[in-house]
Amino acid sequence: MVATTFAADTPLAVTELVSNNGIAGNWLWWNMVLSGLLTVFLFSRLWRRAEVITDVEFTELRYSGKPAAILRGFRALYLAIPINLIILGWVTLAFVKIIELAVGVDTWIAVSICILITLLYSGMSGLWGVVVTDFLQFFIAMAGSIALAFFATDAVGGIDGLKEGLIRVHGADHGILNFLPEIGSVWMPVSAFLVYLSVNWWAAWYPGAEPGGGGYIAQRMFAAKDEKNSLYATLWFNIAHYALRPWPWIIVALASIVLYPAIEDKQTGYILVMLNHLPVGFKGLMLAAFAAAYMSTVSTHLNWGSSYIVNDFYKRFLKPNASQKHYVLIARITTVGLVIAGALVTSQMTTIAGAWKFLLALGAGTGAVYILRWFWWRINAWTEISAMIASFVVSLFLQFAVGMDTSDPNDFAQVMLITVLVSTVVWLSVTFFTQPESEETLLKFYKKIRPGGNLWKPIAKLAPDVKVDYGLGWNLLDWLAGITLIYSALFGVGKIILGSLLEGCGLLILAAAALLFISWDLKRRGWKTWSE
Repeated sequence: MVATTFAADTPLAVTELVSNNGIAGNWLWWNMVLSGLLTVFLFSRLWRRAEVITDVEFTELRYSGKPAAILRGFRALYLAIPINLIILGWVTLAFVKIIELAVGVDTWIAVSICILITLLYSGMSGLWGVVVTDFLQFFIAMAGSIALAFFATDAVGGIDGLKEGLIRVHGADHGILNFLPEIGSVWMPVSAFLVYLSVNWWAAWYPGAEPGGGGYIAQRMFAAKDEKNSLYATLWFNIAHYALRPWPWIIVALASIVLYPAIEDKQTGYILVMLNHLPVGFKGLMLAAFAAAYMSTVSTHLNWGSSYIVNDFYKRFLKPNASQKHYVLIARITTVGLVIAGALVTSQMTTIAGAWKFLLALGAGTGAVYILRWFWWRINAWTEISAMIASFVVSLFLQFAVGMDTSDPNDFAQVMLITVLVSTVVWLSVTFFTQPESEETLLKFYKKIRPGGNLWKPIAKLAPDVKVDYGLGWNLLDWLAGITLIYSALFGVGKIILGSLLEGCGLLILAAAALLFISWDLKRRGWKTWSE
């Protein structure tokens, strides 16, 4: 999971965010901690119980009839083609930039070699091969990132030299090192921060941080050994993703501000630090790290997109009774097609962080539905369809007709708020003006998933023998403890790196206490802890 979300674009996008908005600019994705941990404690076990192959297949488990079938087919193609290709495009764009600056070879030959290798092993071995290679590629990618952070710090004269350099470039009151934005900050508007923290995490759909879980994170949960492994794997993913991984990138981004203050393309600051301040051997390691990061993401997206097209469209609607061998062949052909289409999309992209924000805005307003469909019996297929259409139309209208620029933090905040407000009114209205799912469908879902919660009371009365989970209250307490764990660890590590040892240690102690609480609660509920 962590390797998949660590692509060649990620350090470059973080460099752009830090250069434009300071460390607090990372709240664009740090806010997703809340969504990720909701998946851990509320949804990971439920996803595992669903026993489906893709999260889109879940649609016809939760809903019924033609609306469910239409929704499944549409989402399969929507996620596999436009959304998947946007992601493949921006990760390839990042790798192209790296190759262009770093190696004296034809860019597309270098990229094609990596794609060909990735296509070969992901096409031959499927998810199993993706998981095994991701595991190895993650360590290569992290080793390169940590090595670069050490050399970047040395190039600016250590942490003290970094702080002095930032003052030289932006003045004594720059605020770049603030973890939280200040009121009136030119780096990170408080309005954007508040939208990130209060709306973005639950309202917007984004790959790897879907409200309620989904996508390739759900794919990993389906493949876990059991419910316990599903929960612990997803918890570890969130800890590693948010608390352990960002600081090597952030340090290099800060160093790039000092070393290259006048650079126009902020993303390339990361690459320039690598090229100009790494010894030859480490430069090779870093290039290998970027290749590993790129391939780990591409392999997952090829497999993920292919699974939607084959399982949820081709098999479901076009050829439902073919052999497994036939479906595997179609999956391999589809994988090749996605590679070619991804290359075409790459040629049309210019900015990575801009693509992130565009995709976040595009999915604004759908998140609440993806959460509530588990816990409220009244949600139906039309709810989900209307939420997708409304958020898509409103977001595109604001960006292209009104001219709001999602790369501007204030405009991004406004686009998110308006889209969420309008789409919520639409899907709530549609929910109450359309018929609920049939009692048979709801009862079947409730017995299989056992979601619990008061919003299932009318259905729960029909199935008094169904034993549900311990309770949403304790799950939400674990969620709060998980949030405390990750943010305390994230900021604790940052404080220590930036020289505030006492504050950093205090935050790490708080993180440890939160982890102990989670361990204690899961153990008393009958879940063995990792130490047993």
